Amino acid sequence: MPHELDDIDVNIIAALLKDGRKSFRQISKEVSISTPTVKARYQRLVNLGLIKSISPILDMTKIAKQTQVKITNEPVPKATEYSIKSGLVVDVICAYCEGNIHGAPKVLKFGEHERFFCCTSCKTLYKEKYGGRINSILKQDIEI
Repeated sequence: MPHELDDIDVNIIAALLKDGRKSFRQISKEVSISTPTVKARYQRLVNLGLIKSISPILDMTKIAKQTQVKITNEPVPKATEYSIKSGLVVDVICAYCEGNIHGAPKVLKFGEHERFFCCTSCKTLYKEKYGGRINSILKQDIEI
């Protein structure tokens, strides 16, 4: 018997398409349903065969230029078609000034988020600029 997707199924799929790393709790907030309902609906979509996998989409422009990467000629190569192995170097960009980060980045963690900065000044300026958003995310995590 065919299964017809309802608005909840569609909203769960849309949330996962936007960011497949989202937790069931994050999706439940977005869709305004309980976390167990999201988990059950997700599992049903997997069991139906509609969701085959949640796969990463790699931004190969982030790989440092000195790293050797084998890429096929397909328009949108799949992750398995890259020679991904340990030793690849990822260029890290400062979340505030958007400059390259050389050496160990300064890290700001809040909730499930992590931002990287080239210096403590950029980290401080970022916290000043986005302090309201950061506090709102932290407040949401405390309420749950």
